[in-house]
This record gives sequence, structure tokens and C-alpha cells, in this order.
Amino acid sequence: MIEFQYQLPYPPTVNHIYRRTKRGQVFLDDRASSYRDEVILMIGKGHTTLTGPIQVRVDAYMPDKRKRDLDNIFKSLNDALTHAGVWRDDSQIERIVANKQGVESPGRVVVTVSQILEQ
Repeated sequence: MIEFQYQLPYPPTVNHIYRRTKRGQVFLDDRASSYRDEVILMIGKGHTTLTGPIQVRVDAYMPDKRKRDLDNIFKSLNDALTHAGVWRDDSQIERIVANKQGVESPGRVVVTVSQILEQ
């Protein structure tokens, strides 16, 4: 089984990753774009891009004690991991397990990505 683990900064939530112009065009917010670039740099080049079905485990260390929806971090996190080449497309994800692990300023996520062996 192929498995990778990444320690990454806490991602911006889906509530804050898109902006709309006065003309109604939607674009990626600077925070989300910067997060994506940071993840790409942290993961780097030369790793194996997973193909086929995968599972993802996310242990989230919240940046503060505010009430947060855990599922709101997946859009920007998965997009960043896709652009970093961890997998070809996030449609490959067949299983996600997510856990809140407490508070650690400035927040972080530990992401474990595993290939699902087909039987």
C-alpha cells in the first residue's frame, strides 16, 4: 500500500475562498490562492502522484477556540493537494475520515493519503 503523510497549515474555509466582482464574476480569494501556493511548495516535486481510488484522513488542529465546521476545510485543502500533484483529481477520493484534535495556534492539519487496494 502506498501512503503519504503531510503536515500543512490550517486551510481557509469554503466560506472564505471565493470572491465576486461587481460584474458577478467569481474568482479565487488571495488567501486561498496563497494557501494553494504554500502547499505546493511544502510538498515539492519528485513525489509519486497517486492514481486510482484513495482514502484521506485529516487530523485538524484548530487555530483558535471559535466554533468551526470541520467539513468546510476540505475544498481548499483538496484543491491544494490536487495542484501539488498528490493525486490526479480529488474525485479519486472514496473515503474521508476527519477528526478535530484540539487547538494549536496558528492551526494545522495532518493529512494522511492512502491508496485503496482494489480486490
